[in-house]
Amino acid sequence: MCQVLALLLTRPKEIVPVDSFIEELWADNPPRSALTTLQTYIYHARKILVSEALADPGEKILITRSPGYLIDLTGHRLDTREFEELVKAGRRAADQGSLEAAARTLGDALDMWCGPALANISTGRVLAGHRTYLEELRVRAVERRIETLKLLGNERDLIPELRALVQQYPLNEWFHAQLIESLNSCGRRAEALKAYRELWRSLADELGIEPSPEVQRLHYEVLNPVVRSGRAA
Repeated sequence: MCQVLALLLTRPKEIVPVDSFIEELWADNPPRSALTTLQTYIYHARKILVSEALADPGEKILITRSPGYLIDLTGHRLDTREFEELVKAGRRAADQGSLEAAARTLGDALDMWCGPALANISTGRVLAGHRTYLEELRVRAVERRIETLKLLGNERDLIPELRALVQQYPLNEWFHAQLIESLNSCGRRAEALKAYRELWRSLADELGIEPSPEVQRLHYEVLNPVVRSGRAA
């Protein structure tokens, strides 16, 4: 039943078709009683909404509407939607050149996370897809915030966060590149070279590939500071 509520909450004010519930719950092997079981889950979900004070008795929040069901949370906060809206607002601020506002808004969006998306819910194919979407949106928000903070001149302060990110995402070359560049810009060439070697080793061990040409060029610039200076000039 948690899957049913979660699926509805990923699409507030949208009709979720019965077929989507069945695919989420049973994939390609639904039982003959699938529709009846789903109706039972919906019944209990409505009771939970009332017991958790999210709806008054008789209030229509979880609505039957062909070809499925929808949930209308008007007047209630939904974390995932609030996160999405904050990310959009942060991007707009960055595009308009309001860098401090962008960094603050994107930071507020990321502060809403306290663990993986849908961490306490068993997920089928449908919810797994939405979880991937949220995780990718989170990564992009982190990237955009880092870009913004670097433009604001906060490169040195970003190094601890970037070190944590490369541990969390060991195959994400973008995070590694930001760490290498920041270390080098702060006069920490030896650490920048070590960060590159760690990325090279991770990619070789896990995927049998080398860093991208862009990261290799960055490595060359660390080894040859005159090249970087010449490019900046």
